Amino acid sequence: MVDCLFCKIIDGKIPSKLVYQDEQVYAFEDIDPKAPTHVLIVPKKHLAGLKEAGAEHAEMIGRCHLAAAQIARERGIEDGYRTVTNVGPRSGQSVFHLHVHLVGGRDLSWPPG
Repeated sequence: MVDCLFCKIIDGKIPSKLVYQDEQVYAFEDIDPKAPTHVLIVPKKHLAGLKEAGAEHAEMIGRCHLAAAQIARERGIEDGYRTVTNVGPRSGQSVFHLHVHLVGGRDLSWPPG
């Protein structure tokens, strides 16, 4: 998508601190971290959000979560981390390209938000 911030990051038009990349997923450090680990995991194919997803997007969504688990292992935070997908403006979604937040490295309270 032409005006999508995350598409521009994936394409290298906007700099990011790359954490992980494969053929389907691009992961980078959040510029406003809420924990010691706060990584955004983004599918390389544009999809506005989870509410726009269909069965054909299941692998894409799963790959984002598998990348989050791998990054968590690499960072040694397997004893507690959270994956979050905000859906819509009322949840705090501000970039409308599906993404998963990997948050960890500190105690996380419940309920969030």
